[in-house]
Amino acid sequence: MFDDVSSVTLKVALDGLSQRQKLIADNIANIETPGYLAKKVKFEDALRSAAESGDPGSVTPTVARSLEPTRENGNNVNLDEETLSNVDTNLRYQLAVNAMDGKYKLMREVIKGQ
Repeated sequence: MFDDVSSVTLKVALDGLSQRQKLIADNIANIETPGYLAKKVKFEDALRSAAESGDPGSVTPTVARSLEPTRENGNNVNLDEETLSNVDTNLRYQLAVNAMDGKYKLMREVIKGQ
């Protein structure tokens, strides 16, 4: 019941977005740390392809170092970029939670017979 493609896709998306939120917070916390390179989470393209093929559970979010140019201290965290990414990630997370909530609401209605 909870292993259908859409449920698994939403779960993987929520996991990836949650991981992204943690890394954004880590990036911002290290904005003045010399030599710190920002981290990025990528999973959307792989999840899209896997969902289309019917196997979204095979997707694991990947973490990569940002290749953006560094400042004089070797740090490449960009507060504007991190802030925008945080807003975007939070909106996507809310959307996925709402979609999951809608699925559960529909199941509750079916079980109740309404």
